[in-house]
Amino acid sequence: MEKSICDFKVGDFIEVVSVNLLGYQKERMLSIGFTKGAIIEVIRIGPNKNLTVFDVRGAMIALREEESKFIYGRKI
Repeated sequence: MEKSICDFKVGDFIEVVSVNLLGYQKERMLSIGFTKGAIIEVIRIGPNKNLTVFDVRGAMIALREEESKFIYGRKI
């Protein structure tokens, strides 16, 4: 089932399905590793779910919900 990566729980492994952003925001997400088919892990979720830390190809990347709600994935 495909959903925003900000909706997954700590410890979940996710396969990125799509990045629905435009312009520089999409370029930024692609350059830090959120590409179609990438496997990421949810490491930590901040209070009120406003900040989530992901393991993307060995790097810890923190995204706000405003950014991560446009990246879709499915649990593996």
